[in-house]
Amino acid sequence: MKARRHALILSIIKENAIETQEDLGEALRLEGVEVTQATLSRDIKELGLIKVPTPDGHYRYSLPTDRSFPDLIKRAERMFEHAVTSIDYSENMIIIKTTNGTAQGVAAALDDLDWKEVMGTIAGDDSILVIVRKKQQVEQVLSRLYKLRR
Repeated sequence: MKARRHALILSIIKENAIETQEDLGEALRLEGVEVTQATLSRDIKELGLIKVPTPDGHYRYSLPTDRSFPDLIKRAERMFEHAVTSIDYSENMIIIKTTNGTAQGVAAALDDLDWKEVMGTIAGDDSILVIVRKKQQVEQVLSRLYKLRR
């Protein structure tokens, strides 16, 4: 549930100018997720969200652009631990299965890692397609993915 909520929060703040915790809580409720203020506050801290100025003089929640690599790894590990159910591959493509509603958040965490061997990810509701540049690099990427999963 937490990984799904985190993925939903990331999606909401990317798509909408969310100014306050109350706005974020309301957006989550509209998606069918009830959350307390304390939980929402913890989620914001765990995701490392910050407030950035908007062109109209207001502020909105955003992911920091200067996150350190260890922070990105920790976030990916949390997402993988709570959301990833299986990993499989064929040729230069890897399929990551997740719990319902978490694939986009997990894919975003992978994209943030900016692995040179990975061309990109495509996420649905509960699965992610990871396209690896060369078939010979798949084992290396799989090894990293399994480490994230612990």
